[in-house]
Amino acid sequence: MLNVTPKPTDSPHKRLFILNRTLQTSTVLARIEEAEAAWIDPLVAGLAERTAPLADRAEWKLRLDGLLALERGGSPAGDYLAEKATREQFAHVVREFALDGLTEAQNFFPAVPRLPMRAQMAVMRVLIDEFGCGNLQQTHSQLYLDLLAELGLPQLLESFLDTTGDETYAFLNVFYWLTLRATHVEYFLGALAYLEASIPDAFTVQARACARLGLTQGRYYTEHLHIDTFHMREMQTAIKEYEAACGLDATKLWIGAQLLSQLIGGAFDAAVERAREAA
Repeated sequence: MLNVTPKPTDSPHKRLFILNRTLQTSTVLARIEEAEAAWIDPLVAGLAERTAPLADRAEWKLRLDGLLALERGGSPAGDYLAEKATREQFAHVVREFALDGLTEAQNFFPAVPRLPMRAQMAVMRVLIDEFGCGNLQQTHSQLYLDLLAELGLPQLLESFLDTTGDETYAFLNVFYWLTLRATHVEYFLGALAYLEASIPDAFTVQARACARLGLTQGRYYTEHLHIDTFHMREMQTAIKEYEAACGLDATKLWIGAQLLSQLIGGAFDAAVERAREAA
């Protein structure tokens, strides 16, 4: 939770993030739903209009594999961060994603009771890893704190509210919608399945930058290269079990994956661009 009141001058995405991290009274929830209606509803509707219906889970897996293969080729922003960014520019990107690293997976929990029991178990195995199996030193948020400390960056969540871009706030906010308010939980399953499958390739960029810059606390990234290869399988298990218990709308899985790919890709590119401009 945040003990912060949104300011009139805050951007809509920043206000939405603060509200999502605030005790959920009826007033707060009404403000969240109003903000989401102006943002996520048109975004998802646009994706739905552009997405031809998928036949089944096998077609979803083919579409996901195709997207991952396309993204595996990298991007100019990724190449720059891995090979050319200075320590200060890399620290800028780490600061940009601090609100994610310090709250990692906390907003996934509301999806669990929306799933049948066997699917819950697969998602819980992912969450248990995110929280270090109960070992503080192994939690992903603690690993991010260690990286922040090495880079001389603040440790408190509130310290990053004014230094996070709207693109990153959008990536953060989408999981609150996916887990709590999306009408169909397949959107969440598709989004998280994409995220867990994409990270082992995506985080090689930051891992390479840490190695090149001589940073010793890059384990936040290297841990994901290892553990998310298991998490991507768990999410496919969760989807299979969901289908067995409830049936499956594979098109909504695919829309969820596209939604997250669009938001996290935009957030990363914008963060690297701002880091280069700040240098």
